[in-house]
Amino acid sequence: MLYNHCMDMFVALADPTRRTILELLASRGELSATALYEQFPVSPQAISQHLKVLREAHLVEMEKRAQQRLYRLNPQTLSQFEAWVTQTKQRWSERFDALDTVLENEKKKREE
Repeated sequence: MLYNHCMDMFVALADPTRRTILELLASRGELSATALYEQFPVSPQAISQHLKVLREAHLVEMEKRAQQRLYRLNPQTLSQFEAWVTQTKQRWSERFDALDTVLENEKKKREE
């Protein structure tokens, strides 16, 4: 399940507009949909579609307050993504360590 979640995140993060939306939310905290629309030279409908993708990937949360839709980062999903990155880095590090061992053993054999 974590793998599928991460794949959805990668798809969502593939678009530069969506990455910019996430950066805005990270730097400014909670923002209304209107405040987000005003940051881009495209239609509110286009930004709304980007926000929908980010919500479906669980990267942002949306809360309705009166007539406003407020968006913020989803810390739980970001923590899961961070855990995935850490786990992936650890696996690669283990593989490189194993490769170093093999290469060192081959080097010793050649020196004998």
